[in-house]
Amino acid sequence: MTQEIISFFTEYLFLGITLANWVLAFSATTLSFILARSAIVFVLKRSRAKASNSEAHLTQIMVEVLSGTSNTLLLLGSILIGVGFLDLPERWLGRVSSLWFVVVALQAGLWANRAIALALSHYFLRHSASDTFQGSALATLSLWGAKVFLWMVVLLAMLSNVGVNITAFVASLGVGGIAIALAVQNILGDVFASLSIAVDKPFEVGDFIVVGSMSGTVEHVGLKTTRIRSLSGEQIVMANAEMIGSTIQNYKRLQERRIVFEIGLTYDCSTEQVKQVPKKIEQIIRGQEKARFDRSHFKSFGESALEFETVYIVLDPSYNVYMDVQQTINFELMEAFAALNVNFAFPSRTVYVASLPIENRPVAKDESPPASVELAPTKTDTNSLLN
Repeated sequence: MTQEIISFFTEYLFLGITLANWVLAFSATTLSFILARSAIVFVLKRSRAKASNSEAHLTQIMVEVLSGTSNTLLLLGSILIGVGFLDLPERWLGRVSSLWFVVVALQAGLWANRAIALALSHYFLRHSASDTFQGSALATLSLWGAKVFLWMVVLLAMLSNVGVNITAFVASLGVGGIAIALAVQNILGDVFASLSIAVDKPFEVGDFIVVGSMSGTVEHVGLKTTRIRSLSGEQIVMANAEMIGSTIQNYKRLQERRIVFEIGLTYDCSTEQVKQVPKKIEQIIRGQEKARFDRSHFKSFGESALEFETVYIVLDPSYNVYMDVQQTINFELMEAFAALNVNFAFPSRTVYVASLPIENRPVAKDESPPASVELAPTKTDTNSLLN
């Protein structure tokens, strides 16, 4: 019985190969996969123990890289090992060898791809002042360029191994690249604009910027677009080329705020009262801890008010701090002007209505002199500052 079983496995052919040879190939495949997977698990376990030290950056990167090992490629490699035990014709052996190179190149590419991403992330994290480096233009562009270069090398290596003429292929890529560049020139314009943002750094992730009529905090700088979170909550997506072609106001880099404000007093103020006003304003501003007084002057005689202009510096870039300081100044100005007995002016105009000149028109006994009519204010001048 045993002899019959042995004869069956050694004499029965499947696809021109004996069953015994198939069993040997299957066993080699299974054993190879188990050993490879076990070896990776063992190395990962040992590496994780060493990576617990926060200073072991290379070990941490190695753990992440090995964690990205593809089980599919491991299985394909194991199958190729098993196929090597089969009695294949000579022409099939060359093809198996090419497949071996493809599997190894793909797995090495996956490892290198993850290693590049982790290394660049670690580099930008170490050289960044904030934790938002992942969205910076330089990080995005560097990672994208490194990955494209890596996979181009892997692809060319695989094509060369399977017998493709690389020289002709690269030449055809050059001609095709020109045609593609002409077709997607708008996209390429945005890509080069992202390179300009990465090098020149007019803004970075986390900065509050104003571009034209739009304003908000930069969330992400990509190869084609930049995403901004507006004050009202919605996300604004702008093309990089459009942003570079516009004037950008970066309020994150604001160190101090220069504030200019004007007030108007009524014309019934005396000369002495007018002289006291700039002094009072200076005294009030100098009393603010986060403000630096610059100047205050009686500016001009307006149409309906005596106009004063004041300039001071808020020492904190925060808009909320500025509003707190301005509010305190306003309250104290109201109290000081009330003590000086001067009044704030508002836009007004006096119109005298008369049908005849007063000196030529007779006035009846019960008639009062021509009345003057004061028009209510119709317009208020306001100064607004961007939040």
